[in-house]
Amino acid sequence: MALMYRVGFPGWKIAARLGVPLCLRITIHFDRETNSYWADSPDLRGLVVTGDTLDELRQEARDAAGVLLEMSLDGHAPPAQPDFMFKDAAISAA
Repeated sequence: MALMYRVGFPGWKIAARLGVPLCLRITIHFDRETNSYWADSPDLRGLVVTGDTLDELRQEARDAAGVLLEMSLDGHAPPAQPDFMFKDAAISAA
C-alpha cells in the first residue's frame, strides 16, 4: 500500500506540495424529498456538492475537490491525484 496523507491532518499542505498522495473522505447523503444526492467532506472545508445520480455526484465531488485543493495550496494543483474515500451516510447510520 502506498503512503498517503489525509487532507485536514496537520501538515497536509506541506505533504501535498512535496508530492505525497492525498486521500480525502467524502460523505454521501440521499435526500428523499428531492430524490437526489448530496455530499460533503469532514476533511475539506467548503466541499458540498449535489447530483441526481451517484456517478454525477462523484464526478462533481472530484471536480469541486480539485478546485478547493488548488485554492488551499495557493493556486497550485497537488502533484498527485488525490484518492477519494466515499462513504454512504445512510449505510453507516443504520
